[in-house]
Amino acid sequence: MTVTVRDLRPDARADLEGFARVRRAALPFILVTPESLAHDLTHLHPDAHYRPLVAVDDEGEVIGTAQVHLTHESTVAGQGNLNVYVHPRHTRRGAGTVLVRAAEEHLAAHGAARLFAWVLDEPGNRAFAELHGYRESRSAHFLRLDLAHGTLPPPQDPPPGVELRPGSDYADDPRPLFLLDAETTADEPSDVDTEFTDYEAWLRETWQHPLFSPELTTVALVDGRPAAFSAARTDGGTRYGTVMTGTARAHRGRGLAKLAKNDSLHRARAAGLTEAFTGNDTGNGPMIAINTWFGYEICGTEVRYVRELG
Repeated sequence: MTVTVRDLRPDARADLEGFARVRRAALPFILVTPESLAHDLTHLHPDAHYRPLVAVDDEGEVIGTAQVHLTHESTVAGQGNLNVYVHPRHTRRGAGTVLVRAAEEHLAAHGAARLFAWVLDEPGNRAFAELHGYRESRSAHFLRLDLAHGTLPPPQDPPPGVELRPGSDYADDPRPLFLLDAETTADEPSDVDTEFTDYEAWLRETWQHPLFSPELTTVALVDGRPAAFSAARTDGGTRYGTVMTGTARAHRGRGLAKLAKNDSLHRARAAGLTEAFTGNDTGNGPMIAINTWFGYEICGTEVRYVRELG
């Protein structure tokens, strides 16, 4: 069998659908749709040199995918990312190897000196990464909550001086949420430091993303100013994902993130969503404890692998 690698294009509907199908089969904990893929292709910052790839078999079926880009928001230059996933029915056919090779060549051509890849915590996947020269780094959990049949903690009334509002209330001016997102993201555990400084890029990549749900996003205000939030995505069906939950530094330790997320989850269930997903660095004990309190259970683990080029 011959495996061919080609670029994913926003106008190639069959490849977009194939990419989404492979990702859902290999990594069912992350929301992805053909529309979200097309949006990323046309709206990610040019400095990311974003280049998603598909591996196609002799019959034209997409059997593998790669998301490839530079971390242009990092304070350290030359850091690249490649996340390769092959459909579970089509492993050991060479698709992963040709995708890795094409991804590494692209990143090296754009100045990447250190490469990061998330790998599912399974023996075959780990061995594949190590065979290609990658070394183990940090890890993260995927967590799932059964919204349809699980028992959420009861809704909580905010304390005096705190107000809960949907993110959609900021449709006319989302900048306060950008500033809150930038502050909380900067403090997340990670191998790579990031700084959100480009408001227009954040609008395109986050606020206007087709999966983002400002209606189900909850913001906790203290004395009228955003202090914590839980940002929600949906796939247009029954699946909900929390992509960021955090609190401004000046307001941490008051339970505001838990308050915001509880409100978002209750509104998601009321809207008919049945599954909730999130992810946490394995070292982020406080957030894992919060999600356990909600009833989330670990459903998968990824390991970050790193390779130095040159």
